[in-house]
Amino acid sequence: MSEGAAGLPSRPRISAVITTFNEERNIADCIESLLWCDEVVVVDSFSTDRTPEIARAYEKVRFLQRPYMGSASQKNWSMDQTQYEWILIFDADERCTPELQAEITALLAAGPETEAYTIKRRVYFMDRVIRFSGWQHDRVVRLLRRGAGRYPNKRVHADMQTKGPAPVLASPMLHYMIDSFQQYLPRIVTYGYWGAAQGWKTGHKSGLTEVFGRPVWRFLRMYVLQFGFLDGMAGLVFCMLQAFGTYLKWAVLWEWRANAARGRMPNLPAFDEDQSVWHWEEGAEKTVKS
Repeated sequence: MSEGAAGLPSRPRISAVITTFNEERNIADCIESLLWCDEVVVVDSFSTDRTPEIARAYEKVRFLQRPYMGSASQKNWSMDQTQYEWILIFDADERCTPELQAEITALLAAGPETEAYTIKRRVYFMDRVIRFSGWQHDRVVRLLRRGAGRYPNKRVHADMQTKGPAPVLASPMLHYMIDSFQQYLPRIVTYGYWGAAQGWKTGHKSGLTEVFGRPVWRFLRMYVLQFGFLDGMAGLVFCMLQAFGTYLKWAVLWEWRANAARGRMPNLPAFDEDQSVWHWEEGAEKTVKS
């Protein structure tokens, strides 16, 4: 247990995990928001900017590097590198607020009723909160006891699977999703490529319905049915960007299927074939410090 101000046990110790790649603009603020945890494990995908230098400057940070084979693989592996009973997971473009810190501290000190918790995300687009488009309901499982959850074997868009319920905390984290198009557009292209690779691996086909219908439906659903238009011009641009990402995924998969019929196979990104990364009991078997 960590100690409170009077030297008495206050809560179980927490390991914070941050996964990152070329996030020199974000990594310091993310680390600063998590220094209240008992250790901070930064897992970097061999950044070429100042991310490693900035992260290593923090005494509490344990800095590791590993090739990136998707968010699920990286986060599962990262959880296995931690040493304490509870794990809190963040990406470099996310922040833990003082309110969320206080809620987690009080929850663990009082004795949690479940072994995993969901955290709401307040999404920012160029310093503006996206209030609608469906993202007002964005939430992810990010706080858990070791061994209570695992990400499934998916290259993109994998949600944590837990062994029991994961109730939602009241305080959100902050998610600075889009700061500029220069920063975000390459990410959309990359995610589209990875999404197509996941579709290829699982045997999905792509035709008119996928290439045209899915992007149009995503835009209409976000902009009209989920009230994205109430966010004004930012909402319009945001919804179109998400629809564009959906288009890229299915267009790339269509191109791969068409070229495969001509004998030209796609160059797929690497998938993590290490079964220990996907094994549910991997984290639970490790001896931890309480």
